Amino acid sequence: MFNRTCLQAAAALASMSLLAGCGLFSDEDTDREQKIAVGTTSMPSALDPAAAWDGSWELYRNVFQTLLSFPTGTTAPQPDAAEGCRFTDTGNQIFECKLREGLTFSNGDKLDAAAVKHSIDRIRTIDQKGGPNGLLGSLDKIDTSGDRTITFRLNAPDATFPFILATPAMSLVPPSQYPADKLRDDGKLTGSGPYVLDSYNAGDRAELSKFDKYKGFAKVRNDAVTIRYFKESEAMTTALKEKEIDATYRGLTAEEVVELQEKRPENDHLQLVESVGADIRYLVFNPKDRYAGKLSVRRAIAQIIDRGAVVNKVYQGTAEPLYSMVPKGIAGHTTEFFDRYGEPNVSKARDILREDGITEPVPLNFWYTTDRYGSATAPEFAELKRQLDASGLFKITIQGKPWEEFQAGYQKGEYPVFGRGWFPDFPDPDNFVAPFVGAKNALGTPYESPEITEQLLPQSRRESDRGAVAGQFEKAQKILGRDVRLLPVWQGKLYVAASEEIGGGERALDPQTVMQMWELYRKASW
Repeated sequence: MFNRTCLQAAAALASMSLLAGCGLFSDEDTDREQKIAVGTTSMPSALDPAAAWDGSWELYRNVFQTLLSFPTGTTAPQPDAAEGCRFTDTGNQIFECKLREGLTFSNGDKLDAAAVKHSIDRIRTIDQKGGPNGLLGSLDKIDTSGDRTITFRLNAPDATFPFILATPAMSLVPPSQYPADKLRDDGKLTGSGPYVLDSYNAGDRAELSKFDKYKGFAKVRNDAVTIRYFKESEAMTTALKEKEIDATYRGLTAEEVVELQEKRPENDHLQLVESVGADIRYLVFNPKDRYAGKLSVRRAIAQIIDRGAVVNKVYQGTAEPLYSMVPKGIAGHTTEFFDRYGEPNVSKARDILREDGITEPVPLNFWYTTDRYGSATAPEFAELKRQLDASGLFKITIQGKPWEEFQAGYQKGEYPVFGRGWFPDFPDPDNFVAPFVGAKNALGTPYESPEITEQLLPQSRRESDRGAVAGQFEKAQKILGRDVRLLPVWQGKLYVAASEEIGGGERALDPQTVMQMWELYRKASW
């Protein structure tokens, strides 16, 4: 049986290792070439960093460098391509970085201040739909001094800017191969990170080899990595059991995780590493809808939803109930929705509706995407429908669409209620509140909240000590709980399944839940 004891650290994302089998292993085997094969169901949508604000970051983190990054065990940005970075003013509006000496890209080009400016300016110039330009709203302009100094001038105080620079969205690219005003389109990738991309076959695999001239924080513990992309998790799990791959990340279903935890002969050579995830799932209410626009309806739904039943029935304990838009492990996390609404209570929900003159079952359409968040999404919405219908207060219809159609629909305001997921850009409470409020937010449904957007967020962004901003975000979440424009449902757990001879799995996930392939290595028996 896998050990399921959880040892949680005080860091934003704690990890634990769940091991099976009793073989004894030494540390790294230095006598043979270290090659690792990793499987995932998360395929890149684009190879150019200016084009993607999604799971493509998995590949970017391993091949590109950023000025700052998040080494395992840290929740504050640390130097990577930069030798050091700091705000040079007291108002958090001038941020300066100095590059390490002697940086080069894998094609031999020099990585200097001009290349950094080019890399980030082109994101704004291209402004690709679905790209990361939305992260750069506080950036005014970039200045350089000599080959190694870059100064970012912001249009408003923003202590989260170092976190933004640490995202794979801000990957550094050579100007000679990445045009300033359009995306690179030759199907290749050139960076300065721990690995070189030797070959890429979309939908099949990426072949990476160690970049010997890399200069950064990462200690690379293998020589090469093959990333295999699977359309279905079942095929990926089979490949792991049959030793065709050494590890898996992203895509394991709840059923597969539970099965891997069981004591079975075919699992004896496997281990499972569990991390507290920062990804969340939540419902969004359209304020222009006849019913979802009513506060009483939203509060009644919040009063009925049984998150524990969703987690246990659908996700079999591989997720946990969430009562705050800021998840557990991030500064400012609260249990506002539990504190305000308590345990599921149909009687209280009925009273809320009757006080607003609603005595008949409320008809509502719930929408979800069929191909974005995994196969459990449809059963999750079926369970939400069951709960609300069983109350006698609602009559729910659920409908699903593929991501592109689904996205177009909610951006046009067509859905009364819809489900979304959020994978954090960086481990800071700002990233779990700011994207969802304001006239132009990430949800396509305007949520005007002047107290949050004009007071609490600007106040928090003046504070460089991010551990000191919990108060602002606790207040913000009281507002979110009062308005119920967003309803948090659950927070995920992340799993790396690997062969027992693979080490480093417990260190492979960074605070952005991105796989750091360089942490994996092959152990040798004593």
